[in-house]
Amino acid sequence: MGDSDPAAPSALTDEHPLPLLQLRDGPPTLVTTVEAMDEVVRRFQAGRGPIALDAERASGYRYSQRAYLLQLRREGSGTALIDPIRCPDLTALAATLAEAEWVLHAATQDLPCLAELNLIPTNLFDTELAGRLLGRDRVGLAALVASELGMHLAKGHGAADWSHRPLAPELLQYAALDVELLLELRDVLMQALIEQQRWEWAQQEFAALCSFQPKSRGEEPWRRTSGIHRVRKPRALAVVRALWQTRDGLAQRLDQAPGRVLPDAAIIAAAQALPAGTDALGALPEFSGRGQQRRLTTWWAAVATAMALPVSELPKGAPETDGPPPPRQWADRDPEAAARLVSARAAVVDLSMSLGIAAEVLISPDLVRRYCWEPPEVPETESYLLGAGARPWQVEQVAHLLAAAQGSTNVVTAE
Repeated sequence: MGDSDPAAPSALTDEHPLPLLQLRDGPPTLVTTVEAMDEVVRRFQAGRGPIALDAERASGYRYSQRAYLLQLRREGSGTALIDPIRCPDLTALAATLAEAEWVLHAATQDLPCLAELNLIPTNLFDTELAGRLLGRDRVGLAALVASELGMHLAKGHGAADWSHRPLAPELLQYAALDVELLLELRDVLMQALIEQQRWEWAQQEFAALCSFQPKSRGEEPWRRTSGIHRVRKPRALAVVRALWQTRDGLAQRLDQAPGRVLPDAAIIAAAQALPAGTDALGALPEFSGRGQQRRLTTWWAAVATAMALPVSELPKGAPETDGPPPPRQWADRDPEAAARLVSARAAVVDLSMSLGIAAEVLISPDLVRRYCWEPPEVPETESYLLGAGARPWQVEQVAHLLAAAQGSTNVVTAE
C-alpha cells in the first residue's frame, strides 16, 4: 500500500482529514449463500488479531431490532458483508468469533441484535467508550476517525432502510466503510488509554459490556409516549394507553416502526381532544394522513374503549417507580437527602473536570441519586456501589466523595 493510497493510515493529517475514497479490498460483495458463508468462515479462521464488527438495523422502518446486515473485518481476512436474512444459520461464524476480541463502536446499540443471532462476545473493545474514557469531545465514529486517524469517513446513509432488498451498491460501500478503519482506530485508542493509565478502566468497562442487557420496557411502556407530560387527566391518560397498546400490537404484526403506524403526536392530540366519535377523531390534523384515515375505525375503537372505562380502571397520573422521587421534590420531602445530592454532584463534577472525562462516565447519575436518597452506612459505601453495578475503577474514584457527602449539613430548602 503506497503513500498515495487515500485509505492508507500513513497518509493521515490531523489538521485536514483526508477523505476515505475507496476500500482497500475493492467493492464489497454481499454474502447471501451457504457456500459464500462457508468461504467467509474459512477466511476469518485464517485471519489474525481482533475482528471489527458492525450491524445495520432498520429501527426507523421496522418494529423489530433485528440485524439486516453484518460487517466484519480482520487482518489477513479482509472485509465481509453478510446478509443474515438470507444466511440465518451463523453457527460456524459464531464459533470463529468466540475466542476473538470484537471491536465495535457504540457496542450497546448492536449487542442486542447480535445476540438474537447467537453472536455473543467474550472479549470486546468499544471505540466509542474508549473515546469517552479518554475525554474526547466528540465520540461518533466519523469524529474519532478524523481526530485519531486524520481521515474523513462519509456518513451519508445512516438512516437508510436496511431491510429493503436488494441493497444498493452505495449502501454496501457505506457499510463496509464502517469497519474499514475500526481496527486501526482501536490500536490508536488503546495506546492512548495505556499512556493515560486508563487501560485498566477500559478493560473493566469492556468486560461489563460482554454481559450487557438492554433496559426493560417496564410494565407501562406507554408512559414514554413523546409529549405525555402535556396529558394530566386520568381519562386522557387512558386514551394514550389504549392508542399506544393498539398501535404497538399492530406495528408488531406488520413489523413496522410504531411511529410509522401512528405518530406519538397523534396519540397525544387524541388524548387532549377526547373526541366524541369517529368523525371528530378524523377531523384532528394529526389524523389527516392517509394511513391514519385508512385505520380510523381501529383508532376510534381504542379511544372509545378508553372513554368507557370505569373510574376505578383509569391510570393514575404518576407512574410508580422503585427509585427515588425527582430531585426537584427532595428539598420538601427530605432536605438532608437534597443536601447530600448537591454535595455529591458537585464533588463528582469537580473530579470529572480534573480527569477530563464526563461525569456520567465517572459514575452513573442514577446511582448517585439512589445513594444520596437512601445511603448505606459509610463503611459500606464501596460494597453498595459495587453491588449496584459500578466498576471497581469507578468505586476507587468516587466512593470517598459520596461517603463525604453524607456529612453535608447545608440543608437545601425549597424555593
